[in-house]
Amino acid sequence: MKPQELKYLVIFDVIMREKSITQAAARLSMTQPAVSNAVSRMRVLWKDELFVPDGRRIQPTTYANNLWEKVRDSLQNIKQTVEPDDFEANNAKRTFRVALPDIVLDSLWLDLRKLFEREASGLNLHAVPYTISRAKPMLDASEVDLVIGQSNRSLENVCTEHLFDTSYVCAMRKNHRLNKKRLTVEEFSLADHLLISLSGDTTSPTDQALQQLGLTRRVAITVNTFSSAIPIIKETDVIAILPTDLVYNELVNNEITVAHPPLDIPHSSISMLWHKRQSSDKGLIWLRNHIKRILIEQRAHKIETVLNAINSREK
Repeated sequence: MKPQELKYLVIFDVIMREKSITQAAARLSMTQPAVSNAVSRMRVLWKDELFVPDGRRIQPTTYANNLWEKVRDSLQNIKQTVEPDDFEANNAKRTFRVALPDIVLDSLWLDLRKLFEREASGLNLHAVPYTISRAKPMLDASEVDLVIGQSNRSLENVCTEHLFDTSYVCAMRKNHRLNKKRLTVEEFSLADHLLISLSGDTTSPTDQALQQLGLTRRVAITVNTFSSAIPIIKETDVIAILPTDLVYNELVNNEITVAHPPLDIPHSSISMLWHKRQSSDKGLIWLRNHIKRILIEQRAHKIETVLNAINSREK
């Protein structure tokens, strides 16, 4: 490899991460024309188009993807060796991309933005849609820095840190016919149900728990975001098994009612996931520490409030 090609690989690496010439230029502290000229030179050196327009962004060619897969980890190791990451939040300029479900975003984003304004005004925070199946591919391809979601098994080259286990309640509108002291499993199974399914699958741990009792239920409606569930529950006869965190605001505002599920539903483990190449990334460590602190502080209060409300109603 010629010496100038190593310089171009560094620029190429940032473009692949940003998927934008403009954003890559900002991250590299270069002008946009300078980065565009570097791309033109790369195309001549490597005899490939490398990037094609896609709206306001760009998409890499197959050659570019294959090249990046071979060089990105080596470039990261070189960078960490010759430029130790002395991250200082108050003067750092960086964009963090985090894949997460909307329920976690609603809990985190406001507090994180306030934190950034106080302590790290040069940091950007971008949310990316989350699905379980896409977690590892997004981390492998450096599309995101962090994933927050379910982690029930180990993934190659992916590090995890447990955040919490999700607990569930059964939610329904205030004047629902099942709003009484205790809900039986038979009544539960005969009701019309709403299911939150990020993947589109219409079965869940609730269905598996019912099957063990020889029962089934009717999933009358599904949604693919957590935020879509509450408005439907408040104005229709469907009931739903929801994470305790999700019902907190509506319960406090006396807009819905909740009950203990009448069967044992396995908890889901919620974790942070990141690629091992970023294990020593001090900026990402800083972000992870704040995310964990915020979520743990919030959940303790929310869960206590919800469970106290249920216990008071069922006495």
